[in-house]
Amino acid sequence: MRRKDREITGRSEMLDILRRCDVCRLALNGSDGFPYLLPLNFGMREENGVLRLYFHGAAAGTKYDLIAKDDRAAFEADCSHKIIAGPDACDWTMEYESVIGTGRLQRLTPDQAPEALPALMEHYGGSGLPFNENWVRHTAILCLTVEQMTAKVHRSPASPD
Repeated sequence: MRRKDREITGRSEMLDILRRCDVCRLALNGSDGFPYLLPLNFGMREENGVLRLYFHGAAAGTKYDLIAKDDRAAFEADCSHKIIAGPDACDWTMEYESVIGTGRLQRLTPDQAPEALPALMEHYGGSGLPFNENWVRHTAILCLTVEQMTAKVHRSPASPD
């Protein structure tokens, strides 16, 4: 990372940033040689030092075809955006917090849904709500096991930590 003064190295702070984000972008290896990027809702669980990000969606589509060919993925999530204006165009900046990383994706089986769907709902404040079984049967769930991640924060000098 070029800007070491903005780097976050503590795992708990990285997880806190992820908890504040409401969208996680997945980058898959596209069949045409270009990255295939998707903004998705997500949930997360960490157990025994292993972080898993969960995503849900329709049961068919391009992402599943790509994952079947190559399960490697990159992810990115960012939050706490605030534009800081300056007297000149080059003096403008933006505050933010971000986490990026890589891992491997797998499509969960229907019997694994009870571990993933609550994580998604908890992330958005819907903890403890019942799930419509008909919807669950028609929903695909992806799990990204995170292998590596980094985080970065930029705050203006006047902003509190």
